[in-house]
Amino acid sequence: MPLLNNKKLVDTLQDYVMITLGLASYAFGFTAFILPEKVVTGGVTGLSSLLFFAFGWNVALTYYLINAVLLAIAYRTVGRQFVIRTIIGATLATLLIGVMQPFFTKPIVEQQPFMNIVIGAIFCGVGIGTVFIHNGSSAGTDIVAAMVTKYTNISFGRMMLYLDLVIISSSFILFHSIDKIVYGLIFMIINSLVTDMVINNNRQSVQFLIFSSNWEDIADAINNEAHRGCTVLHGTGWYSKRDVQVLLVVCRKMESVTVLRIIKRTDPHAFVTQANVGSVYGQGFDEVKVRVNQSHTDAATAQDKPRVD
Repeated sequence: MPLLNNKKLVDTLQDYVMITLGLASYAFGFTAFILPEKVVTGGVTGLSSLLFFAFGWNVALTYYLINAVLLAIAYRTVGRQFVIRTIIGATLATLLIGVMQPFFTKPIVEQQPFMNIVIGAIFCGVGIGTVFIHNGSSAGTDIVAAMVTKYTNISFGRMMLYLDLVIISSSFILFHSIDKIVYGLIFMIINSLVTDMVINNNRQSVQFLIFSSNWEDIADAINNEAHRGCTVLHGTGWYSKRDVQVLLVVCRKMESVTVLRIIKRTDPHAFVTQANVGSVYGQGFDEVKVRVNQSHTDAATAQDKPRVD
């Protein structure tokens, strides 16, 4: 039990280190490339930027206050765990934005607004993706989206899109510039694509189906060298009417070359299929990180207990 507790502690600390690095990447992209160009992005950072450009309010402090108000309103809706993760994320983001903003009064790439928006969106996307894959929260308008989707049929992603579009379009009131709106939309698209890329690449795995007469040697080599498990499926070749053994192997995408080398070395004539798998959970892969509804857990426990009538 102490060993398991130590592992959990190490994993938690690792998550928070990566969340901090992710938020640092986001804060750098936002303060060094986006804010100096006076481009309003989506989310609470975009809303904070609007208030900064309109009234001169401190971006970091405004960002934190808006999140605090949203959390106070949404506490009963989104749940305690979501609130804790959001407070941590909002606090770290506020500190990082507040520290970095004074150092970047001008765009890093001068007279190249499009380049600044692209680079800033990449840094922000990498940061948000890193936060998400380590079970963190970037705070912001996802609080509002979570509230709305709980009581309506609007999807989380669509609600986020609506909110971002409203915030970005509001910059026209201040700057009377279509260019600023276009840059904000470009940021939103690139940021979303990079975020998805970071999340999906981290979890992407591959699945092999291996048909070979030397299946035992291949399975042993995969176990011992690639350190991945194999499942033997029993089948029948309908053309030959012979029984065949098929190996089912699931591994990380980066490990696929090792598996292919083992197959080629052991049986160059093996018939192999490879398919991408979006996510794999358990047995040496990702942990399922979703909250279980306590009422469902209690109901399942009650069914297991003997009834006393």
